[in-house]
Amino acid sequence: MITEKSITTLELHKILEQLTQYTSFSAGTDLAYELTPTVDLEEALTWQRETAEARELLEDHPQISLGGAHDVRDISLSAQRGVMIDASTLLDIRHTLRRGTTIKRTLSRLSHVYPLLAELVAEIEECSELQDAIVSAIDDNGEVKDSASPKLAIIRRDLKIAFDRLQTRLNRIITSPKAQFLQEAIITMRSGRYVIPLKAENKGKIPGVVHDSSSSGATLFIEPLETVELNNQWRELQLEEEKEVRRVLLELSALVGDEAERIIRTVEVLAYLDLTFAKARYANKLNAVQPVLVGFQPRKANADHPGSTIYLKGARHPLLKGDVVPIDIEFDDDTWVIVITGPNTGGKTVSLKTVGLLTLMAQCGLHLPVEEARLSVFSGVYADIGDEQSIEQSLSTFSAHLTNTITILDQCDSRSLVLLDELGAGTDPAEGSALARAILTTLKDRRVTTMVTTHHPELKIYSVETPGVRNASVEFDLETLAPTYRLIIGLPGRSNALAIANRLGLDPQIIEMARHMVATEDLVADDLLDEINRTRETIRREQEHISALRHQLEEQQAILQARLDQIEDERRNIINASRRHAEEELEAFRKELKRLRNEMRRVGMPLETVQALQAAAEKIAEYGIQKPIENITDTDTPTFEPRLGDVVWLETLNAEGTIIELDNNEAMVQVGSLRVRAKLRDLQKRTRSHKRQMKRGHVRQYEPVQAVKLPDVKSPGLELDLRGQRVEGAIERLEHYVDAAYTAGLPFARIIHGKGTGALRKAVREHVETHPLIAKVETAHPSEGGDGVTIIHMASMR
Repeated sequence: MITEKSITTLELHKILEQLTQYTSFSAGTDLAYELTPTVDLEEALTWQRETAEARELLEDHPQISLGGAHDVRDISLSAQRGVMIDASTLLDIRHTLRRGTTIKRTLSRLSHVYPLLAELVAEIEECSELQDAIVSAIDDNGEVKDSASPKLAIIRRDLKIAFDRLQTRLNRIITSPKAQFLQEAIITMRSGRYVIPLKAENKGKIPGVVHDSSSSGATLFIEPLETVELNNQWRELQLEEEKEVRRVLLELSALVGDEAERIIRTVEVLAYLDLTFAKARYANKLNAVQPVLVGFQPRKANADHPGSTIYLKGARHPLLKGDVVPIDIEFDDDTWVIVITGPNTGGKTVSLKTVGLLTLMAQCGLHLPVEEARLSVFSGVYADIGDEQSIEQSLSTFSAHLTNTITILDQCDSRSLVLLDELGAGTDPAEGSALARAILTTLKDRRVTTMVTTHHPELKIYSVETPGVRNASVEFDLETLAPTYRLIIGLPGRSNALAIANRLGLDPQIIEMARHMVATEDLVADDLLDEINRTRETIRREQEHISALRHQLEEQQAILQARLDQIEDERRNIINASRRHAEEELEAFRKELKRLRNEMRRVGMPLETVQALQAAAEKIAEYGIQKPIENITDTDTPTFEPRLGDVVWLETLNAEGTIIELDNNEAMVQVGSLRVRAKLRDLQKRTRSHKRQMKRGHVRQYEPVQAVKLPDVKSPGLELDLRGQRVEGAIERLEHYVDAAYTAGLPFARIIHGKGTGALRKAVREHVETHPLIAKVETAHPSEGGDGVTIIHMASMR
């Protein structure tokens, strides 16, 4: 079981208090306060998936909310007992039902994306007839409408007529010559009757009934006799109106009573949905991730292992403020007991509480503030933590600690998580150490997943020598005399008392005297631990540097791969455009031949001459045009049989690469550190003589023919380096390069001009931005040269 004491000790109640800030109405708030960790794996998994779906829903559909929902369960139960509900509360019921209807219909349409939430809201009762009845009787201001009943409409019509008559009569009096007897020419109300203010000395000058007087007695508020009957009629109609309004409200209340169970069920579903949405918003606030929850899995390599799993990477305690140092904790296949040692204020207790609190949060369906998490669902979580140096609690006595430990030992089993702070502290060190080892041995033998903190050095040796138990420690920076709060699994900690004393300026003779009093083997062990920690820190920093470099390289590779993919697409477009252009030219040439034949016949040339010209034209059409086009539009059959490992030439990139994958019609070619997918027909075999000829520019791609032939163009490469050149010479080189790049069909190119004074960069930019063969100009990515490189995209070939 998960006890209330453990929940309080690990401060889950504070997490729930923060969670309530993200709920939308009181019923959801109550559920958040009442949330308790589940001990059932399937239920915990369902809660986690619901939270994940809610996060995705609120991200994709931020307009969805539970605004307007109210907890109307008690009111609905009262209506069952015949209690009349006022108009504003009826409006709250209608808003709640309307919100439920909207949520239900929205998630029903999205059930394929959010199946768990859709299944949840399927239980919402729309109560459409009740909603319609409330809408027809109550307006948006919470007032009963005239149309609520025919009788009410008549009463309010007559009430308005009676009011107008009464006001007209009173206005006639205060504007007549009798107005001189009045204190003021106004109409006011006393005891539900309309009256006028008469001067006390003029009493009797206007006949009427006195209803009140001013505090000074100078003014009497009288109801003129001529308006008494009108006042009576108006008041009687008011009473009839109140009676009819009450009847309408009782009728609606009865409908609410009939639907009470369905209303309560809807509110409960909305409250649970509100709780789920609150979990999602809270997870976003913590930048949390969904933990992987697993069952207890026996370890084949170690039959004594309880099968529990605790793996937390980059875990942060959610209640700590400021820059929180994340910790990594893992119980491997040979460990189910971890002993944390180290100096005070080093973060031992925080590490303990982080593991316990995150475990409880995971079992509540909350996502965790970690980089990655994999946890078992424990049937019991027990904690005895005295926080004298940590968060809020004061130091517990030895007897109190021991009493808590006894209770924990009575209740825990192999599916429990036990967290003990400062085990064996508060008593004689020798006896406390022995007692701590005995308790740990008991927990280990009972296969209980356990984490403890301690200062006893004997427990360090115990952890090394005992199977299933492992040391851990918190780092301490001797240079700054401050803890780093990093948890190191596998190494015991040090108290660092002598080093701290030396750093703070204690007399060196006293420190040396103390050093001689410490056992030699302890000093050697401390020196070894120092060396291990230094080596570990060096390796950690190098790994961080390597990871940063790897991440940077992966980003650059992704950018270049995207560029190559774009080049491949543009290459295909260029080839297709060239094919269409060649076919159009061929068709135009054939039409011209046909026209010339007809023309020669009309001018009456000798038959032999016409036939000779026609034969020559047909030969040109057959060999002079078709042959080069066939070379362009040839099938995917390559001129050589490519094999894995062959070195080939990619003419479109003007680059050499090695084949690393082969498909039916395509190959994956490694070009430097990048991979390019290319058609087999685009690959050329690279012989030694071919390489030499390509360097000299003497290789011809097509056999010579006796007629018209498309020109062969050598790619100038994807880069032009103009650094160190004068503006005039650089612009001339740039012009030749652009012509060659366009003719070769390059989709884009990089012009390297450097940053320098900016003169060359400005001249290059002005030239390429107005060039007719360039469609687009942009600055290179910072990782590819930034302002020192300009990327040009060539215009499409028409």
